Amino acid sequence: MAEYILARGNGRHIPQEDKIFGISNRAKAAIAKYGKDAVVNGTIGSLLDDDGELVVLKSVDEVFKHLSPKDYAEYAPIGGIKPFRDSVKKAAFGNHVPDGYIEAVATPGGTGSLRNVISNYSDGGDKVLTSDWHWAPYNTIAAEIGRSIDTFCFFTEEGKFNVESFREKTLELIAAQESLVIILNTPAHNPTGYSLSLEDWDDVIEVLGEAAKAGKAIALVVDVAYIDFAGDEDEYRCFMPKLASLPENVISIVAYSLSKTFTLYGTRCGAMICVAKTQEIADEFKRVCEFSSRGSWSNSAKVAQVILSRIYGDPHLLDEINKERAVFREMLLKRGKAFEEEAARVGLEILPFDAGFFVSIPCDNPDEVSKKLEAENVFLVPLVKGVRVSVASLPESVCRKLPAMIKKYI
Repeated sequence: MAEYILARGNGRHIPQEDKIFGISNRAKAAIAKYGKDAVVNGTIGSLLDDDGELVVLKSVDEVFKHLSPKDYAEYAPIGGIKPFRDSVKKAAFGNHVPDGYIEAVATPGGTGSLRNVISNYSDGGDKVLTSDWHWAPYNTIAAEIGRSIDTFCFFTEEGKFNVESFREKTLELIAAQESLVIILNTPAHNPTGYSLSLEDWDDVIEVLGEAAKAGKAIALVVDVAYIDFAGDEDEYRCFMPKLASLPENVISIVAYSLSKTFTLYGTRCGAMICVAKTQEIADEFKRVCEFSSRGSWSNSAKVAQVILSRIYGDPHLLDEINKERAVFREMLLKRGKAFEEEAARVGLEILPFDAGFFVSIPCDNPDEVSKKLEAENVFLVPLVKGVRVSVASLPESVCRKLPAMIKKYI
């Protein structure tokens, strides 16, 4: 039987269901049948409290409740309302604004940022470079617009950032293509929890400087979706000024999301923020990315743009939200460290973990391991090279029990 009846495949493989949402749906069905205390749902990419309820910052919710109809019902400009574009730069960079020409364009979450970068800074048929451990939808986003994902080996055998593999792949692709998009998800990488160190960033800058000598266009996307749950907000932004040292033909684009930082998942709001060497390059960024927005989702939802603008227009409110978030960040960090400690105790190998929503366990048979755990009502996400655990969705007590359960099937 043909894979498609009336739809066109266009070189894509479209599964019957999304793997992550499929497993998540089976977990929800198991909870409905057996009760939530009998099921471990480690698939969810949202922060839940210890009772399994979605964490929503109360201060943000209060802003939401006091909006007028005009704040959420009216169209926003394609690139976003100006107060939002100003505020999102502050939210992304904090005290570490790079020395360059900076422009911001509103997008529906970080996903929209990635889509627009790939569309505008690569050619049809190009390969987009990211690490071998990566968020699976990168592949979907690239395939939808006629590109594909290629990878470098993320870690050395010692568990360090593999700069030599990054160098090799970057130079290989820039030699074969007229342009190159690179996606680095840091800090608190999805799915491993790794954060590039300042020394790692020095290596990245050096490699990109070498690659730039070919005179071709390079776009570095820094996917910072989890930055405010990685640790101290100031410390984890210290790498950002380094982006200003890249050559003129390398544009840096920060993919920023309000989903995690402000617990506004369902509003689908984010921004792509460029750091360019010249005003002309920054102006071009804004023009081409707004054009792509118009040709896909048109304008992003206004509601979260107004919320962020209100937050950054009120220092007292911003301080209140930062303090509230810090409590939940500490909860998340304790969960991740609990999993890491228990994994070491039972001899379960995990990938280098620093912080964030996820921990990953390498194994040769992730689908088989996942199925065996599922039979015990433990739901995890199988990846290409291992399984992913969402510590964001599990109480600390479960994070301590889980490593031994996983170890049994590896």
